[in-house]
Amino acid sequence: MTEETTTEETAVNGKVGEIIETIGALTVLELAELVKALEDKFGVSAAAPVMMAAAGGGEEAPPVKDTFDVVLTGIGEKKIQVIKVVREITSLGLKEAKALVDEAPKAVKEGASKDEAEEIQNRLQDAGATVELK
Repeated sequence: MTEETTTEETAVNGKVGEIIETIGALTVLELAELVKALEDKFGVSAAAPVMMAAAGGGEEAPPVKDTFDVVLTGIGEKKIQVIKVVREITSLGLKEAKALVDEAPKAVKEGASKDEAEEIQNRLQDAGATVELK
C-alpha cells in the first residue's frame, strides 16, 4: 500500500462515506467555515494538542523567589545605631561591623527567607539606614 489513501481503500460505508465525499468537494474557504461552525456548535477547538502543549509551556509563571539578600545601601545620620543593629544581625565584631557599614552598599545578610529579610530590613530602617531586598 502507498502513502496515498483514497476513500475506496478505506472502505467507509453509509453516512460517513457520504460526509467524506461531500467534504472532499468543498473549497478551502468552505472547509474553514465548516471547521468554525463545528467548533462553535460543539464547543471544541480544532488546534492540535501538541501545539497547545507547546504554546502553554511558554506561558509559565516566573518562579517565586524564596531567598533574599539584604543590602545596606545607605547609613543615614545614625551611623552608630546602624553599626549596633548590624552587629546584632550578623554577630560580627565592632571593627567588622563598622567596616561593613562604611563599605555601603554592601550585603548584610545573604540567602535569608522573606520573613527574616523583611525583619532585618525593618530593624535597619528603624536605626536610620537605607536598605534594599534583592
